[in-house]
Amino acid sequence: MSVVVTTAKGHKFTQDIAVGDLRLLSDEPKDVGGEALGPTPHQLVLAGLGACTSMTLRMYAERKGWPLTSVRVELSGKHEGGTYRIARRIDLEGPLDDEQRARLLEIADKCPVHKTLVGEIAIATELV
Repeated sequence: MSVVVTTAKGHKFTQDIAVGDLRLLSDEPKDVGGEALGPTPHQLVLAGLGACTSMTLRMYAERKGWPLTSVRVELSGKHEGGTYRIARRIDLEGPLDDEQRARLLEIADKCPVHKTLVGEIAIATELV
């Protein structure tokens, strides 16, 4: 499924994002000229990583029959030199033992979005 992004009419930086039948907005903060009507593009990347991490952990725990009741992923990111650094904190709820928690921490790095972000990415751009 493709994602289509267009400038929102009547706005400077606000973007309409269409993912199939779903719609959301992205924007820049007010201090850089945006209207703060939605998450920034970097926040969307962090949200994708957080959602994928949580889903991956839930699926893995479910397959193993482990008592994982909830996952909370908190992310932040910032540019340092030429590197974008992401900090990810994972809170696992449920009566898991130390071995299960350690394994779930390993599995977090195996979520598809994590693997995409740390792997090689090629973007082909063409003007239409």
